[in-house]
Amino acid sequence: MWLFTLLASCAAAPVQPSVSPPADNGLTTPTDTDMGCPLTVDALPTDRTDPRLQSPHTLVALKSERVMGLYAQGHLQTLNGVPACFPIALAWDPPLGHKKREGDRKTPEGWYDTSDKPWSSYKGAIAVHYPNTEDANAGFGEGAITAQQRDAIRIATEKGSLPPQNTALGGAILIHGGGASADWTLGCIALEDLDLTTLRLALRPRQSAKLLVLP
Repeated sequence: MWLFTLLASCAAAPVQPSVSPPADNGLTTPTDTDMGCPLTVDALPTDRTDPRLQSPHTLVALKSERVMGLYAQGHLQTLNGVPACFPIALAWDPPLGHKKREGDRKTPEGWYDTSDKPWSSYKGAIAVHYPNTEDANAGFGEGAITAQQRDAIRIATEKGSLPPQNTALGGAILIHGGGASADWTLGCIALEDLDLTTLRLALRPRQSAKLLVLP
């Protein structure tokens, strides 16, 4: 029974940070060295010329390695000399592939914006703006959503706002705390509480960033 309750939602219970946020987050100017993390820019299976990788706040999550890095202007940031490279957890017994439907327990893949979600039951949750325009076009082509829903998602994506979360494509994908030692969510990206605190300090204000999720 307790396992069913835990898995009832990827944001089902409040999580309190394990420590108080530090006065100084220790994030330094990005360097040319991405060593010590499997998410080196050179190793990313994506187009390095993509301008979104040059954003001052870019998160790259590599699902296969269960890791997420924080980049600025194309370089992995460092925290007190240590790469800002965080372990992550995904869905319990995670299915492979990109999220397409509500309840499929998959973590979306591709480019998304993020924003703060202070009303989430998970303290410090960051909203992933899934679905995006590509998801909407694919969903419409497969008959999963209407043209009106597709257009609403497209308009929200173009504005950088959270798209409709109540279509057949699903929603409520978060970056939140709760631990990253084992997979346990329903498609969200879970971090250790201290890592989430560090990330939120780096992304202020409004937890706005570009997020690239890779298989």
